[in-house]
Amino acid sequence: MTDTPVTDAPTTQERAVQGIAFSELADRFGTPLYVYDGDEIAARLRGLLDRLHPGVEVFYSLKANPNISVCALLHSLGARAEVSSLTELITAQRAGVPAEHIMFLGPGKSRAEVTACVKDDVLLICESFGELALIDEVAAGLGTSARVVLRVNPAFAVKGSGLTMGGKPRQFGIDEEALLADPELAGRHPAVRLSGFQVYMGTRILTEEVVAENTGRILDLAERLSARLGVPLDLVDVGGGLGVAYFAGERDLDPERTVELLNPHFEDFAARHPGTRLVMELGRYLVGHSGTYAVRVRYVKESRGEQFAVADGGTNHHMAAVGIGSFVKRNFPMRLLNRAGSDERRKWNVTGPLCTPNDTLGKAVELPADLEPGDLVGVDRSGAYGPTASPVHFLSHGYPAEVLVHRGRARLIRSRDDAEEMLARQILHDFTTHED
Repeated sequence: MTDTPVTDAPTTQERAVQGIAFSELADRFGTPLYVYDGDEIAARLRGLLDRLHPGVEVFYSLKANPNISVCALLHSLGARAEVSSLTELITAQRAGVPAEHIMFLGPGKSRAEVTACVKDDVLLICESFGELALIDEVAAGLGTSARVVLRVNPAFAVKGSGLTMGGKPRQFGIDEEALLADPELAGRHPAVRLSGFQVYMGTRILTEEVVAENTGRILDLAERLSARLGVPLDLVDVGGGLGVAYFAGERDLDPERTVELLNPHFEDFAARHPGTRLVMELGRYLVGHSGTYAVRVRYVKESRGEQFAVADGGTNHHMAAVGIGSFVKRNFPMRLLNRAGSDERRKWNVTGPLCTPNDTLGKAVELPADLEPGDLVGVDRSGAYGPTASPVHFLSHGYPAEVLVHRGRARLIRSRDDAEEMLARQILHDFTTHED
């Protein structure tokens, strides 16, 4: 967990995870296949918790990878859970996360989701005045009160994130100016227990100084809003956004340097507010490095001077590999998994089985020149925003299998979709008769 540039260096041996060869995993579970290294996940979380100020709680953002076993592993290691849908809430609960360690976030919560949270006393991160009114109505109807933290869209923005979530007109959170102009807000919602503030500035931040600057400004904003609105600082959530280096020229955050810059902000705030829970939300950072998307090459071909390796899986399982949000297609790190391959390298376009030219996992990727049908190609750093953030039902291929390797043992944590499962929820009508 040091500064690591993204590279695709040649290897002299077959690739493995915790001593288990990818070829063995592919033979056992089939391809396409997601493989997650549980030891890497554990190292990411423990590396932060061991260094961070002891008052900081880490909440795992299930949106990054909502597999129930991944959530259970992280919870067993000390992570809480941040969820954004009813299914994610149930996932966290079934993974063993207690209500006091779950928070529900998202700009478009349904009445059913709000009701489930209020009934179980799950913390709600409120993103609009309309939502606050709904929470108050639901809680009053249930004869109880709801724990609520206000998400703030701050007036400031911090540069250096892959996707900015605050500082501009957004669907996320309540504008700082609107909150400061409404000191009677808490009094109008008697069934709501306002208990703090949350700010999430952006994602994929790869600069330690930006992470620290975000945190300091968010803590300052929380204090100002608390004083203005009379809201107790039971909890302050500084978001997260710690990035993963995917592309050439990027480097991973140095965890030691990151925490060295963060802790003084937490320590100063905790000295002034010793009873406040301090929260960081982390998703991609905890699981991104752990994953490999393994596909098997079906065909190799040349087309007008370019080499193509057509595989059995593509962007239907790994939409992030398309490079959404980038003007120029950039590749995730990729490698040959099942053998060393020739020393000679060649630029390959690695594509999937979909009927669209956009189904390109990698463009002009340097791989061994002797790549051939049957080879396994792996897309590294694929543990976050994989199949659940992809159009897995396009062409009715369905979900791939997912495997978690932990303590030297490979566990199937999601079975592969088959045709019967894909069709089970569809309803066939008989149109051969003339009856309505």
